[in-house]
Amino acid sequence: MLGSLWVLMGYFTILSNGLIAVVFGAVALLGGRFDHPRLVAAVAAVMALVGVIFALLLQGLRTLAGATAEANFLLHQLNPVLVVLFWLLFTRKGALSWRDPLLWALYPLVYLAYALARGVAEGKYAYPFIDVSANGWVGVMSNVVVIALGFIAAAEVLVLIDRMLARR
Repeated sequence: MLGSLWVLMGYFTILSNGLIAVVFGAVALLGGRFDHPRLVAAVAAVMALVGVIFALLLQGLRTLAGATAEANFLLHQLNPVLVVLFWLLFTRKGALSWRDPLLWALYPLVYLAYALARGVAEGKYAYPFIDVSANGWVGVMSNVVVIALGFIAAAEVLVLIDRMLARR
């Protein structure tokens, strides 16, 4: 059991879906008293990253069936859409700042440091685009820069949408 948990804790998708459980657990328990639009927007940005990375870089790398395929769909495809829709439809607008995406990027960057350190120590990387043994450090850092810029740009679009909806 602990070995399986250790393996799962290496994946950004699993950690991010755990973040969903915590944040949306608070939403469920506190209802309207849970007024943290920046936190929900951060989770939406992170989950959008999960969905986009899966669609562009990971989908089809493994053949899955049964419960594994269902879990894969829920974690990589459905949850990203549902979280972004929740943010769009139910979160108070007008609270986001143009600097927020830089703060939100800390979570993926901390994960990256963790995943790279773990990969170097174990010789196995959670994702092929951060596999230093296959891509080299220059290749991995190139991948990271492209993903980071995409994340910041997409998160800034969330801020733009937030501001436009706040004006309505």
